[in-house]
Amino acid sequence: MGASFNPDKQHTLNSVISISGTGLHTGVKVDMTLRPANPGFGFQFQRIDIAGMPIIKADCDLVTDTSRGTTLEQGEVKVSTVEHILAALVGMGVDNCLIEINGPEIPIMDGSSEPFVEIIEEAGVLEQDATKTWYSIDNNISFYDDVKRVEMTVLPSTDYKITTLIDFNSPVLGTQHASIKTMQEFKSEIAPCRTFCFLHELEALLDNNLIKGGDINNAIVVVDKPVTDQEMARLAKAFGRERIEVKSEGYLNNLELRFPNEPARHKLLDVIGDLALVGYPIKGHIMANRPGHSTNVEFAKKIKQYIKKNKHTKDIPIYDPNQPPVFTQQQIEKTLPHRYPFLLVDKIIELTDKHIVGIKNVTFNEFYFQGHFPGNPVMPGVLQIEALAQTGGLLCINAMPEGQYDTYFLKIDNCKFKQKVVPGDTMLLKMELIEPIRRGICVMRGSVFVGNKLCTEADLTAQLVKRN
Repeated sequence: MGASFNPDKQHTLNSVISISGTGLHTGVKVDMTLRPANPGFGFQFQRIDIAGMPIIKADCDLVTDTSRGTTLEQGEVKVSTVEHILAALVGMGVDNCLIEINGPEIPIMDGSSEPFVEIIEEAGVLEQDATKTWYSIDNNISFYDDVKRVEMTVLPSTDYKITTLIDFNSPVLGTQHASIKTMQEFKSEIAPCRTFCFLHELEALLDNNLIKGGDINNAIVVVDKPVTDQEMARLAKAFGRERIEVKSEGYLNNLELRFPNEPARHKLLDVIGDLALVGYPIKGHIMANRPGHSTNVEFAKKIKQYIKKNKHTKDIPIYDPNQPPVFTQQQIEKTLPHRYPFLLVDKIIELTDKHIVGIKNVTFNEFYFQGHFPGNPVMPGVLQIEALAQTGGLLCINAMPEGQYDTYFLKIDNCKFKQKVVPGDTMLLKMELIEPIRRGICVMRGSVFVGNKLCTEADLTAQLVKRN
């Protein structure tokens, strides 16, 4: 990610790129092709070796197995070990990508994300003409697994940050931690970190004929018990080496460590990959204590549920009175025919071709409060709808060719009043076009917010009529 990288835009790949390798657990040679995808596509896997070429979305609700890596499954179709490629895509700022494979498992390569980062760089990352909506986590969300002694929490933060701590009661690993303050550090600090396993796990996998193809030169092996010469000979054969020995630090000499805390950094890499399955980009500080794939996925589900529950809040406009308005009240009067006491929008703070946000300050001096529940003043719902309509009128007139127009209501649908509006409230009036304007007919969705509470919503249809 260069200095010109805009994190508030969606990104995809600039070109198609492929890589081939072996699946760690299946030993099957797999070709993987990464393809650019449209905004909003997210990450999806396609098994091109199966009839109908089924697609599986990268979604935590489709995870069926986390015993060794993360497996997605839909119907009869599986894709396993998805975490390292997902981490590479997230780490390089890619939001939309189709991942095609002709086998059941993503190739393991060297056990890290670095080979994937290299091909993503080769393809290039392309900015798309679409806003990237970040979901800010406003409350702490925590997940505990007492049996596995895992604790995961996300704290509010202005960026996506991750800290991992590992503690395997292993004299070799000790307690390690790793952290990343911004995804810009991913390529150099996290991507090269390879997966690790303990010697006792490796022997169990060999006994069960699970590490096929003798391709185990892509994992750091932690030696957690004394090893006999006989076992060493067997390992040397499995690794295709003349001899294997234990280094003084307690690692097998099948490879050199890239960082003193490479295992903790690899766990962080796994967290990034597994949390990509939330399906929404988040801003928050993830604290992961002793994380593993199963707990990462459970935590991803918890974050996804939180976002779905609070999703409407991302659409709430933010009003900063320090910012100059798009239209002042004087400019509004040049477009709308309404005048005192019936001009119900004070200024416009946002305007695009598809949506508009207006402000209406409600004061105790409004003319209708004398008669609308004296002693308990409440703004009439119909006037809130009228305020929305006036705001929507500005959006539609702005989209029309030169000339003066009046807007007339044709219908109001799905109107709901959820909270009352009272003196002292600042109404945020949001109108969005549901469909393009045709023959002067505008169909809009309107929402009234006070703070972050939705007070009123309705679908409004109006007609624009040119003044003679």
